[in-house]
Amino acid sequence: MLRKLFKKNRKSGFTLVEALVAVSIFTLSVLAMLVSLGQGLSNIDYAKKKLIAEYLAQEGIEYVRNLRDTQVLYSVDPTTGWANFNSNLSNVTCYSANGCYFLDLPSSAFSNPNMPMAGIGILPCTETNGACPPLNYDNVTGVYGYSSGTNSGFIRKIQSQQINANETKISSTVFWNQGSGAYNITFSETLFRWVE
Repeated sequence: MLRKLFKKNRKSGFTLVEALVAVSIFTLSVLAMLVSLGQGLSNIDYAKKKLIAEYLAQEGIEYVRNLRDTQVLYSVDPTTGWANFNSNLSNVTCYSANGCYFLDLPSSAFSNPNMPMAGIGILPCTETNGACPPLNYDNVTGVYGYSSGTNSGFIRKIQSQQINANETKISSTVFWNQGSGAYNITFSETLFRWVE
């Protein structure tokens, strides 16, 4: 009779090994889902930062294009304006490997109707390793700049190269760190002396 009871009990439940295998499979399944979720969140953060970096790089190109347009259109003659534009870039070493950056100024600095972009500050990148200062992000205005806000983690560097007397190549590079990696994105455009 005792023998029948023990045989019956052995057949009706899980053994310890079966229970451990079931718990292990469940744990691995949950762990795989958590790793997948964590990777997805990391990819979303990377995509967000890359998109911001692309906009900041494009903004750098726009600064230089506006400076060129202002110099060419508002100067006494277009040839003088084109020469002034290239001179402004070379005076602050935008042509060097260190590059330069544009200082953000209040809108009152651009109120001169004779030369609207004349108030913009172009400064050489002179940080210890030749890097430009980091851009700040102002939570109140939602604007990236250098004068107010907290460090955004993005650094923008503008470089220029005069190809010939009628064209200048502009590169705008934005650097940022994320996780254990350093990333950058570069936009380039060639500006021409388009007014005769």
